[in-house]
Amino acid sequence: MVRKIFGPKGHEITGEWRKLHNEELNDLYSSHNIFLLIKSKRIRWAEHVACMGDKRGVYRILVWKPKGQRPVGRPLHKWEDSIKMDL
Repeated sequence: MVRKIFGPKGHEITGEWRKLHNEELNDLYSSHNIFLLIKSKRIRWAEHVACMGDKRGVYRILVWKPKGQRPVGRPLHKWEDSIKMDL
């Protein structure tokens, strides 16, 4: 999961992308606060989607308000709620 969060690394000279090795991931994981990293990536994604037009599917899903009743129990956590809490 950590490899997915930090993503690939680009080589400075050739520009090729590669997966991070376990030692590199350990250095990144131990030096950063993982929760701040996740929040910043989530906000960056939301900014990217907000710049999309109304006709794009991702934007429509983000702003979609479903009709009807939700099931009984704890309310489901939505992306919109996560983004508002991060801000």
